[in-house]
Amino acid sequence: MRRIVLLAVVLLGSAVLAAGVPQSSPPAGAPAGRGRGGRGIQPGLEPRIVVFEARPAEVRAGEPVLLVWQTANPVGSVTIDPEVGAVTPRGSTQIIPSATTTFTLSAGGGVSRTVTVTVRGAAASGASSTRLQRTRPLRMPDGTPDLTGVYNFAGVPAGTTAPPLKPDAEKFRIVRGDREIRGRTTLTTGNDCKPLGIPQSYVTPYPFQILQTPKLLLMIFEYPNAIRWIPLDGRPHELDPDPTWMGNSVGRWDGDTLVVDAVGFNDKTEVHGFMHTESLHVVERFRRTEAGDLQYDVTIEDPNVWQTPWVIPARTFRLRPELENVSEFVCEATTDYQRLFKR
Repeated sequence: MRRIVLLAVVLLGSAVLAAGVPQSSPPAGAPAGRGRGGRGIQPGLEPRIVVFEARPAEVRAGEPVLLVWQTANPVGSVTIDPEVGAVTPRGSTQIIPSATTTFTLSAGGGVSRTVTVTVRGAAASGASSTRLQRTRPLRMPDGTPDLTGVYNFAGVPAGTTAPPLKPDAEKFRIVRGDREIRGRTTLTTGNDCKPLGIPQSYVTPYPFQILQTPKLLLMIFEYPNAIRWIPLDGRPHELDPDPTWMGNSVGRWDGDTLVVDAVGFNDKTEVHGFMHTESLHVVERFRRTEAGDLQYDVTIEDPNVWQTPWVIPARTFRLRPELENVSEFVCEATTDYQRLFKR
């Protein structure tokens, strides 16, 4: 079961504060320390494998197989060998075995389970298998690339440097630990469950999901259940969009690259160590790689903050084929709204 945590995004989105989680964690796969006082695994919290199946368990050469698994209380990384590698505690992934293969699911603590996929008309048992990076067509009916899928976050590329600030714009620089920026608290930069804006949403340690139709692309960010609508029908921006957390976005295709132009942001979000004004303008370019991942390029400009556009080096959002969708993330409000209803 996924635990709900309180997220605090720090400089470059590289650190997270998880309330109620110990400050030091044991090495991956080490059972010691799991449980109070480091006394090992507590009774009833032992790692176990609930389900590990191959559907179907017998196929012809070249046919796909769906591996389905569910673990409880895993210790360290959950893995499937050969070739699949690290996976989430529960999920599924499609493979095309090239030969009869025995797969082993490991949940740590010495707990594992095997399942054998029999491939008729193939080579001898033990040959490698090939994992499908994608289980749906790579293109939409209109021929444009299909970006649908769940992707991992990615931090700001190493060495990224902001352009020079405009005169008198030093006030937009975020100094970690300061309680106020331009008269308001810095809690708007990621640990209060408010939307993080673009491109800051991509650096949080949670996945995001893309759902695409020929005329609309929908982005769902697991943290904090933020949604972004991107029409793909070539429409222009609204003449005077109301400022919003995620901005007003329109998309167009440049060959196989999706170009998203976003304006209409409010001034309550962070851009990699800086606050900004409502003049923020973000241009993003998304392109599918051969491996099924998503290459991402972004240019940021705010004429009130930086002297020149901020071109950030390309990064890659890894496809998560074992995930069908992002999970629900619920933030508990700390405000007592009952007083508003008292007579």
